[in-house]
Amino acid sequence: MDSILNQTAVIIAIACAGLFFMTALITGCWKFYCMLHSEQFQAPYYVDIAHRASLLYSFAAILIAVFAFFSPFAVWVSVIATIAPLLFFAIAIFHYIKLGIHNTTDNQLRDSEDPGADKIIMLSLMTAEIGGFLVLLIGFFIQVF
Repeated sequence: MDSILNQTAVIIAIACAGLFFMTALITGCWKFYCMLHSEQFQAPYYVDIAHRASLLYSFAAILIAVFAFFSPFAVWVSVIATIAPLLFFAIAIFHYIKLGIHNTTDNQLRDSEDPGADKIIMLSLMTAEIGGFLVLLIGFFIQVF
């Protein structure tokens, strides 16, 4: 246990997993409340998305923690590779919650006010999430082989 708690990247990932999971539980309550008060017994589209994304990202954060644990790279490399996808997970959850509160769309890209900015954000997201995890995955394979 001490070896896990002595690694900054692992602690960050586990902390994010906990925060994302708590967000999933809270947005699940919000979703249920919306369903009870809807004539169709459905929550707004992005309330549902916020709940599901929070739940899935909490488990993804645990997966990242495991791969960060095996990383042979310098602490700063592992921390950046861990934070990059987790930061974008958090931004996505926050954005989905905001869209759920406003409840004005069921397609954030179709109804975007700035499609150019969306493209930049999506490219940044893909780079950070794939790149960060790729570093951790490569580190795992270096350790194993």
